[in-house]
Amino acid sequence: MASGILGFLERDALKEFLDYGTVEGMEIGPEFLLLGAIIMLVPLIMAFPTLTLKDSINRWANIIVGIVFAVLGLVGPGEYLAKQSAYSAYMTLIGIVEFVAAALIVWYAWKSKQKA
Repeated sequence: MASGILGFLERDALKEFLDYGTVEGMEIGPEFLLLGAIIMLVPLIMAFPTLTLKDSINRWANIIVGIVFAVLGLVGPGEYLAKQSAYSAYMTLIGIVEFVAAALIVWYAWKSKQKA
């Protein structure tokens, strides 16, 4: 999601949004902003269940949410690079870091699940 926010700093992206309320032809309305807020808040909210849930439930929650975010880490920049003719280093970097972090969370949760 951070890459989406940084996307507004690209030339003409903010102008398109301000002029037409769209970005790359997609309308940015309240529903889109709510979905974006939810996606941005999930990692923050996951800290609380880590401290309060039983270990087995916490591991499964980390595995499931980690897989979702690993996919998002690959899909977002992949779609962007497929649509754009110019190479965007920051989108690729953020996508790789999101994917690696989420994959490590899944790997460690799975590894600790096997020990338990």
